[in-house]
Amino acid sequence: MAREQRNGDGSGLGIFLRSRRSRVRPEDVGLATGSGLRRTPGLRREELATLAGVSVDYYARLERGQETNPSPAVVDALARALRLDAHEHQHLRDLAEHVDRRSAPESSAPSVRPDIKLMLESLRPNPAYVISRTMDILAGNPGSVRLFAGTEDWPAERRNALRYLFLDPHAPKLFADWDEQVRTCVGRIRALAGTEPDTPGLAPLIDELTRESPEFVHRWTDYDVQPYPRGEKTFHHPEVGDLTLGYQSMQLDGTPGHRLVVFFAEPGTPDHGKLLLLDGLDSAATEPAAEHAEEKQG
Repeated sequence: MAREQRNGDGSGLGIFLRSRRSRVRPEDVGLATGSGLRRTPGLRREELATLAGVSVDYYARLERGQETNPSPAVVDALARALRLDAHEHQHLRDLAEHVDRRSAPESSAPSVRPDIKLMLESLRPNPAYVISRTMDILAGNPGSVRLFAGTEDWPAERRNALRYLFLDPHAPKLFADWDEQVRTCVGRIRALAGTEPDTPGLAPLIDELTRESPEFVHRWTDYDVQPYPRGEKTFHHPEVGDLTLGYQSMQLDGTPGHRLVVFFAEPGTPDHGKLLLLDGLDSAATEPAAEHAEEKQG
């Protein structure tokens, strides 16, 4: 992230272009590979420049962060040559728009307004929480803390979705799709790092995870970018057993990029019954409540 750019590896645009160029094989775009040894994984710079209809020198300046104003036509041509999907194409456009500007430091106070806290309470028993752009969990109702097993043991100021996924031993067991969950969250932070690398708290978080988690380093190097998800998610919860919940994430107006995340289940279903248990769970009632939920489901 910021470390890559501080070390002279180019802009976020250049890093993204190099990562995607390395993934495209010459034969994927109709180029002959020849008989010689290729030292470059994927396409060479000159090959991509030819496919996109720009000069090699111009493309090299883009990768080095020396060209700061690529036209929309050039960005679109590069996206086609690199075979980007719609989300990657949009990320390339975003990077091109931000490549010659610095993001202004935000007054991103971690506090959550009283009216938003009231809304979180009103959503019970549905687990709901507010998350910052760097995935700090700023506030949540009781069900949200208990849904993500282990977070109650973290100090409030250390609760962060990315930190939880990579550093809490509960996380790989909790998520039925832990690999996809990790890919999505790292991708969202990667996208933020590319377009707004000066976001407060971002560099320290990435540096911490780089030190503490080899798995994070591997995922970070992939430079995957992902949209905000919606749909369903299955949990293997240590207290109430398996449950599948719908979820939605939405931007909160009047905040510095905060989002509301809500999990839900249809009332009257076993999964909703388990949400009721999580919402009012205490150490004395945990075991019999979980057993009762499993009996209802059976």
